[in-house]
Amino acid sequence: MGEVSADAVTLDMLKEAMQTVRSSPLGVINTPMIPWCQTTLPLSINCKILVKLENMQRTGSFKIRGVANQFARQPKSGHFVTMSAGNYGKSFAYAIKHYGSKGKVVMPETAPLSKATLIQSFGVEVERVPPYSLINVVNRCIQEDKMTFLHSFDDLDLIAGHASLGLEVLEVNSEPDVVVVCCGGGGLLAGVAAAIKLSGCDKTRIYGVEPEGACTMYKSFIEKKPVGMDTYSIASGLAPPFAGRLPYELCKRYVEAIVLVSDEEIKTAVSTLYKSGLVVEPSGSAAFAAIVNNKIPDLEGKAIVCILTGGNIGKDELINFPD
Repeated sequence: MGEVSADAVTLDMLKEAMQTVRSSPLGVINTPMIPWCQTTLPLSINCKILVKLENMQRTGSFKIRGVANQFARQPKSGHFVTMSAGNYGKSFAYAIKHYGSKGKVVMPETAPLSKATLIQSFGVEVERVPPYSLINVVNRCIQEDKMTFLHSFDDLDLIAGHASLGLEVLEVNSEPDVVVVCCGGGGLLAGVAAAIKLSGCDKTRIYGVEPEGACTMYKSFIEKKPVGMDTYSIASGLAPPFAGRLPYELCKRYVEAIVLVSDEEIKTAVSTLYKSGLVVEPSGSAAFAAIVNNKIPDLEGKAIVCILTGGNIGKDELINFPD
């Protein structure tokens, strides 16, 4: 990607990326936002919450937004490689098939096997490796096989594409008090936060949510630089081995704080959402888990946006969640 500064991210750039995403042949949709009060979801706080349903997005998650913007700026005849625990890989593979390109996904062994099988169904090669060797394998593909690397979270075009989600939120609520977003490598959180803050919502508080066992952005905030760690969480999509450099810069500039949720809280969130008719994977449930477990301060009487980021979970996985 190169050493792009957070200063390179402007509102005009994000608006241009939104138009690219909306006109993409990959079929990205403007997902619904529904009032929490019109669902059967439990709520112990007196506030108004809108739920953004990215679990209904094309390919089942928000990732297609960034992918659409990335591929719009690449030669379609290329041979691409990426690293992903599942959702980015699925959107990447969907784009590869659409454009008739060639691609490979390097996936951590901790990711569900079902996601690897799904990615392969698009005609994309998958190599499952230990999480600590992801970068080394990707570098081998770049150097030996001359593949073009598309980063799954630390990439300017990707972040700008993800920002379309934040701009869509503002089309429904022009200045929310609080926005809660999951955080893995930080690409989505950075894009949404930049879109909202650069649109003039200076008073909006934006929170990122990470699993306790995969809290790279949380630790990066403490150490004041992007850091890595041995990560593990049931929310494998939120467990890359390090926080992205550009996402970290943008999050430090625009995000109020990073809060943590436990795997048990995530499991319960998945189950609660499912009982209310919403199929949401563990990684997609983190923001909801943070709200219902009172991890976000000062919500009483506020207008809040909760983003459910993905719904790629199979029935074989759902049996592992509490009734």
